[in-house]
Amino acid sequence: MDLSNLVQEFDVGGRLVTVMPTGNGNVNDTYLAIFRNTFEEYQVILQRINTKVFPDPALIMNNLRKVTAHVHQKLEKDCERADRVWQMPKIVKTRNGNDFFVDNANGFWRVITKIPSATAFDESQGVEHARECGTVLGYFHWLLSDISHEGFADPLPGFHITSGYLAAYDRVLEEVPEAKRRLSASMEARRMAAFVEKRREFATVLQKALVCGELQKRMMHGDPKVNNIMIDDFTGKGSAMIDLDTISPGLVHYDFGDAIRSICNPAGEEETNLSKVYLDLELCEAFCMGYLEQAEMFMSSADKNYLYDAVRLITFELGLRFFQDFLAGDIYFKTSFPEQNLHRARVQFTLCESIEVRESMLQKLLCG
Repeated sequence: MDLSNLVQEFDVGGRLVTVMPTGNGNVNDTYLAIFRNTFEEYQVILQRINTKVFPDPALIMNNLRKVTAHVHQKLEKDCERADRVWQMPKIVKTRNGNDFFVDNANGFWRVITKIPSATAFDESQGVEHARECGTVLGYFHWLLSDISHEGFADPLPGFHITSGYLAAYDRVLEEVPEAKRRLSASMEARRMAAFVEKRREFATVLQKALVCGELQKRMMHGDPKVNNIMIDDFTGKGSAMIDLDTISPGLVHYDFGDAIRSICNPAGEEETNLSKVYLDLELCEAFCMGYLEQAEMFMSSADKNYLYDAVRLITFELGLRFFQDFLAGDIYFKTSFPEQNLHRARVQFTLCESIEVRESMLQKLLCG
């Protein structure tokens, strides 16, 4: 179906002006649609949900509907206290009153409102930006802190369960001949394997805390990287979290750790010079100040005690995933040159070492 016809299956006011690709996400196909009438302009986001990643799109739409209904109501109640206008995308229904539209080729489409006059950056823009990112994530977690996780589906079962990735890594080494060949052929790969072995027991730290009741499940974002945080173009303040398909029951610690991993390593995941890979304490402190200011509204002292572990663990976990994929023959993460996944693993493990070296400083920052 032509996109101009498809988007008009949704109940958007005005006349369609254009539909164009937007964003740089690598999961869903995303387009910006602009409608106008005599007095107003409406900009909405049209997306085809990737059913290879999300095999049951109705499930994530059900999660999104419940979360946005809860959050929009809470935002209205909190608007007088807030120091800014907080926002969250809204589902635009089809003309038949549904949350999504299925085309003749079984493509699964939805439309949500666009966060206006705001930008999501691909990397940290400095200390103030890092603090705003922390503020946005902390406020987002507060918004979801009083909604029961019961009745919500997990769109990506096993995501951020480090022990599960470790078990998968062990299976690859045991069952995939290519893995043994790659390991024996590369001294660097063997060094990576030794790195994993030294941290094997640590891999279950958060799950153990959950099982024994020190931590509790809440609703989490699931993918709080820097380019899912919207910053107001005029005020410079954070205004919204976007890309909400991965919202699920879990530990908000994974969000916290993943956000720091994304925002506080200025070199990024593909840096070739490992001497440039480190945890930037200035960015980290700014992010934590923003986050903890909001988290005071819902976090316990036990929660805070595991924040350092979360930063270390999520970085180790991503490195493990890259390393496992390298050993398996690069079957999950896309690569553009040989040993790219091995190099990505080196970056994350180098960052993990940087975090470990700074443990005392981070613990003081996070727990006082």
